[in-house]
Amino acid sequence: MSAPDPASGAGADAAGASRRRSRRTRWLILAVCTAPVVASFSAYYLFPGRSASNYGELLPTQRAPQLQGETADGKAWSLADEEGRWVIVVASRPACDRACEGRLYATRQARLLQGREQERVRRVWLVRDGLSDAPPNHPDLRVIRADAASVDRLPRGESMIYLVDPLGNQVIAWPDMPDIRGMGRDLARLLKASRIG
Repeated sequence: MSAPDPASGAGADAAGASRRRSRRTRWLILAVCTAPVVASFSAYYLFPGRSASNYGELLPTQRAPQLQGETADGKAWSLADEEGRWVIVVASRPACDRACEGRLYATRQARLLQGREQERVRRVWLVRDGLSDAPPNHPDLRVIRADAASVDRLPRGESMIYLVDPLGNQVIAWPDMPDIRGMGRDLARLLKASRIG
């Protein structure tokens, strides 16, 4: 009976170690390649960021309230006159306080953020039980004298900012002192997704 050759045993150990290293390397490469996919999947589905949601409050899908009033030159106006455009609605009393000025400013800036798409958006200021001139830095603002009953139909009261779609449906209510970029993102997403208005 011959003794085992030490050289062949060492060769087998070396070959086994080499296979283990090769297997470990393949697993490491696979882990490195799949980690970004797993991380992005987890981030998107398990931890959605603000970009995946709306900034404003989505309103129940239904027709916007029947808002009525008259323009500065005494012509009758209703929200239906604006159909075909996206309409941002702000309501306040004739004496536009700081909060009202902030809302008007936010609507102007959110509209401007839309670039060439801004012509698809109209801004309406409902002045409750009175009339006020449009501030000089808001030339595109439509000022409407609205009675209290009309303003009271707004779904979340007059301290919110509302968006109505071109078909006359209520869409979003933004808070009293909104984040302008958040408003702009909501508006941009809707304008991009919609082929109307």
